[in-house]
Amino acid sequence: MTHTIPDMGTVALAVTDGMLHFELSQAYEVFASAPAGVTVPWYDVTVCGPVAVRVGRFHLEPDLGLDRLQHADTVIVPGWADIDEEPPAGLVDAVRAAHEAGARVASLCTGAFVLAAAGLLDGKRATTHWAHTDVLAARYPRVEVDPDVLYVDNGSVLTSAGKAAAMDLCLHLVRLDHGSSIANAVARRLVVPPHRAGGQAQFVTTPVPAQDDHPLAALFPWILERLDQPLTVEDLARQARMSSRHLGRHFKSVTGTTPLQWLLTQRIRHAQELLETTDDSIDTIAAATGMGTATTLRRHFNRTIGVPPDTYRRTFREEHPKLA
Repeated sequence: MTHTIPDMGTVALAVTDGMLHFELSQAYEVFASAPAGVTVPWYDVTVCGPVAVRVGRFHLEPDLGLDRLQHADTVIVPGWADIDEEPPAGLVDAVRAAHEAGARVASLCTGAFVLAAAGLLDGKRATTHWAHTDVLAARYPRVEVDPDVLYVDNGSVLTSAGKAAAMDLCLHLVRLDHGSSIANAVARRLVVPPHRAGGQAQFVTTPVPAQDDHPLAALFPWILERLDQPLTVEDLARQARMSSRHLGRHFKSVTGTTPLQWLLTQRIRHAQELLETTDDSIDTIAAATGMGTATTLRRHFNRTIGVPPDTYRRTFREEHPKLA
């Protein structure tokens, strides 16, 4: 059986001894509680594992056994600490059985080692924390390990890099299931950035700073309030009170990309939200997102999302009639 996106209602967190509590906690925070004001049916979350497990310095009593993973629509495998050892066979077998039963399986950080051991990453692109990508590639040569991305979406199998990237992947799953508007609401509740594309570089030397602790903290909201305007790099540099070259260096450090690419991503995400939540024409949305013309919007949208705006809207309305 293959689950379709609107059916992704049950989420199982697969745990065993040695799991990393940070990634586990992130997943639970995203999927266990709907943000205020969201009325769509939310996820039913269970923690599946042996009778008792040790997660970091904490003891955890799972709700159900690992055999129940195969009844979930989505299985999340958090990171686990001891990558020098093979993942527990019981966990590997249960994750493989869940995927064979039709579950969407996602790993956070070093949880990718579990998916690789289960054979779910053979012949696929995958990632994990940058510090462990060489180990993953050497141990599982049939996996195409990409050390330079935040997460990889292969449809029914997804992998993420570490820490903040694990949150990015969880929000990506919510976006797939419920759309950008609701994913953004989850991000606001958790006070994290609403979207970072999976292909964005991992922040190896410079992690994402706290919201109020980097030179661009005031610039980002200023930009988001003016997405309908034809902003240039010079406009952004002037607002940030720095040179264009200095701005580019800070953008690369904070976001992993250039100012114009980051701006284009925000315009596309805003267009997605308008397509999902309004009946505005493509021309109107093009103006509201600073694209200028419907032709420009269609070109960038199709290249970024993979489908034209009209198709995206039609598909979203068909899969999410409750939001139409």
